[in-house]
Amino acid sequence: MSSSSHEYDALVVGSGPNGLAAAIRLSLEGLHVKLFEAAETVGGGMRTMEMIREGYRHDICSAIHPMAASSPFLKKLPLDQYGLQWIHPEYPAAHPLDDGSAAVLTRDLHDTAFRLGKDEKKYKSIVKPIVDHWDGLTRDFLGPLNLLPSHPFKMASFGRKGLQPASLFRRHFKTEQGQALFAGLAAHSILPLSSMATTAIGLVFFGSAHTGGWPMPRGGSQSIADAMAAYFESLGGEIETGFKVTSLDELPESKAVLFDLTPYQVIEIVGNRFPAAYVRKLEKFRYGSGAFKIDYILKEPVPWKNPDCAKAGTVHVGGNFEEIAASEKEMDSGSHPHNPFVLVAQQSLFDDTRTPDEKHTLWAYCHVPNSSTVDMTAAIEDQIERFAPGFKDVIDERRTMNTLDFQIYNANYMGGDINGGRQDITQLFNRPVSAFNPYATPAKGIYFCSSSTPPGGGVHGMCGYHAAQVALEQEFGIKGKELKFLL
Repeated sequence: MSSSSHEYDALVVGSGPNGLAAAIRLSLEGLHVKLFEAAETVGGGMRTMEMIREGYRHDICSAIHPMAASSPFLKKLPLDQYGLQWIHPEYPAAHPLDDGSAAVLTRDLHDTAFRLGKDEKKYKSIVKPIVDHWDGLTRDFLGPLNLLPSHPFKMASFGRKGLQPASLFRRHFKTEQGQALFAGLAAHSILPLSSMATTAIGLVFFGSAHTGGWPMPRGGSQSIADAMAAYFESLGGEIETGFKVTSLDELPESKAVLFDLTPYQVIEIVGNRFPAAYVRKLEKFRYGSGAFKIDYILKEPVPWKNPDCAKAGTVHVGGNFEEIAASEKEMDSGSHPHNPFVLVAQQSLFDDTRTPDEKHTLWAYCHVPNSSTVDMTAAIEDQIERFAPGFKDVIDERRTMNTLDFQIYNANYMGGDINGGRQDITQLFNRPVSAFNPYATPAKGIYFCSSSTPPGGGVHGMCGYHAAQVALEQEFGIKGKELKFLL
């Protein structure tokens, strides 16, 4: 156990996946850790609430969790012992097209390839090397820039492909289905598909489908947060909710404070503890595009034209590659596409805890310019109706969230940015300031552990894990073989 003279060894501010991961990682070394959360419940982007009616459980932000299933840190934690149960839909994802067909991403690499017809051999040649070396690759790309990766040749091969814009890499696929499936995955980057490194996002999601899958937690994303919180407390950690930290002076004494917050909030809290030059660099941090989301209660499931879509946890709605690319380009330029790329999650088809009756919930969102207040309801519903005629007739009730609603819900979501900052090539590793030791700050004992650090957005906890590793070495002198827990 710790021998620190402080009231706590370390404090963590913010209880999203990275804050919880950081708190757990520090506690695993026997440190006395306390976590503070502004909201009344832990979770950040992993919350589930009865947003419309009692008994209907809706995921507020994250819904489907391919990166949680693939996270080198999270998958080593005994979260199943604390109530976390993963549910795997029959298909991770489907992508309907206007001719009534659908590209389907299954958990089996060979089955997915076979369904792509003329793209079968090419799909295998691209994705199989990623799947074969998945565990090693995830340790490398789910972390900060590493000039000496653990799998240098495989990482170099992945990098050569991944750094390409998706609009260039698409040439490897000859079929409309193959190109559309790839476009939907790459568009998770919330960037124009002509941007460098958007291919990497698509490749990672291909690989995750064929390794850990794209599961959802039974009961909602809150189940992940609750399990992590319970495990943290079992290690001796303390949690205080309903406490919004506005100044370091409000916190008890400790050797280290880790912030699961974005640069804007940390500047406000830390104040003059940072050198002026560092503050100026933080102020240049760029936030990304936002999200407009609709939660639904449906009288019955979505009447997809293609039946495979009803077997998928996630459905990418947006047409072919050209349409999705045009939509994301228009959004990134500050406009609102008439035919947006829409991400749909169908949790209640696979998890009977989401509704109290035979009705269903649905989760859908599209990308919009940062701080947009434009109502995208009609555009989203027109897109779904396009591939599911009769969809509008099964809507019982809806609730919308624009970018400002997201920011009110979670101050980290600046202007509706759910990724903790734009993740283009200039900020992929250089977040929030530098690619080299991005978690530490010039102020002793102050660290970033949020998605504003590498590897960025997503429920994987790796930003928190890496930040805790740095704090353990710099503040507590624990490193290398002395660490009790290693990936």
